Amino acid sequence: MMKTSKSLSLLLSFLTALLVLSGSIAVPLLCRSFYYAHIGPLGLAEYTGLSVEQIKEAFGQVMDFCLGLRPDFAAGVLWFSQSGADHFADVRKLFLLDLWVLVLSLAALVLLFAYCRKSKTRPYCFRGRGPGFWAAAGLGVSFLTVGGLAALDFDRSFVLFHALFFPGKDNWIFDWQTDPVILILPEEFFRNCAILILALLLVWCAILIAADLWAGKRRKRQEQIAAVAAACGGDCSRCSGCQ
Repeated sequence: MMKTSKSLSLLLSFLTALLVLSGSIAVPLLCRSFYYAHIGPLGLAEYTGLSVEQIKEAFGQVMDFCLGLRPDFAAGVLWFSQSGADHFADVRKLFLLDLWVLVLSLAALVLLFAYCRKSKTRPYCFRGRGPGFWAAAGLGVSFLTVGGLAALDFDRSFVLFHALFFPGKDNWIFDWQTDPVILILPEEFFRNCAILILALLLVWCAILIAADLWAGKRRKRQEQIAAVAAACGGDCSRCSGCQ
């Protein structure tokens, strides 16, 4: 008979939430075609005076640095100040933190599922719902609230975001004359990154909730079958309840 564990359920909920959040954030970090799709609509070539290839090269080098793929900061043909480079060094820490959280949360979930199979333990279902449901519900409500507030005033939210993740620093406020790299990173692009992250997160939350509802119906059916089997002494030939 399978054992149930409340602590296991809480841990799975936490790790699932981390995986969904970090995975959603990782998509715009790793998918450079998402940025490339903005070059034309935002008129970046006309605005900066650079060719599309120069913009892609500059963005590629910035992202290579932020993702730990190169040791030194560079931005193609664009020059930069030490203050600007220092900000991207701070951004690099956050990007790498997200990727490590993604990898470690996925690895931890795989190990926990293997443990559950070997020890015949399953997560406790709080109010009849599994850990995936509660992870999705918590994330969904939290980020719908945050997204709604950000939509009311994105500029203020942008400032608050930087104040929260770069406390005590103002080197994220770029002067395009000393750090023209900011010209290829308009606020509209960051807004669309936020929208993409929120959309991906909500899609995964919907999938997790739907999967848990399906699993709940399956668990209920199995419990009904077990109850009927116990009632007829395990001899299912005596009734049709297990059929």
